[in-house]
Amino acid sequence: MRYTLEFKLRCIELYKQGLWPETPYGFKNAEDFHKEIRKWKRLYDFNGIDAIRPKTKKKQWSAKERYELVTNVIAGKSAKQVACENGLEPSQLHKWVKQYKLFGYDGLVNKPMGRPRKNPTMKKTPKNTKPLTEEEREELIRLRSEIEYLKTENEVIKKSIALRHAEWDQQLKAKKQKSSKSSEKKDSN
Repeated sequence: MRYTLEFKLRCIELYKQGLWPETPYGFKNAEDFHKEIRKWKRLYDFNGIDAIRPKTKKKQWSAKERYELVTNVIAGKSAKQVACENGLEPSQLHKWVKQYKLFGYDGLVNKPMGRPRKNPTMKKTPKNTKPLTEEEREELIRLRSEIEYLKTENEVIKKSIALRHAEWDQQLKAKKQKSSKSSEKKDSN
């Protein structure tokens, strides 16, 4: 659930006075809400008001920044404390530590999300390309015609292979029929 900055600040002030605000809808018990308020206070104390401000966009952590946080945890600092000091969820930090232990520094590098492109070898052409010279244009035309010739040659080869296989299938079928007829004659004798 998302809370406004004013609500969080009011909850922190009440907590400092030793009071608890009324538990809002969405929490099954008051203790979970109290834990959330304590977390807001720690974030506020370590990082100031920006740490509890509702985020509009996730921060992108570089591999170097992730590595520094992971080394703090591995060195013996509490993951919860390191996460709180840097405005990060402890679960995310635990995930990075696990990735680092499994894959080393490469586990901390951002990987592209989603399905890979169909043809990853094809790159988009840069916007500032200079026009082709006359020689390059002629070479391009020659190469395109050569590609077309090779494609048709491949098609011819594929068709001849298919015809050869069809012949072999017919011969095999004829042999089977011939052998089945001869076996019927032997059975009738």
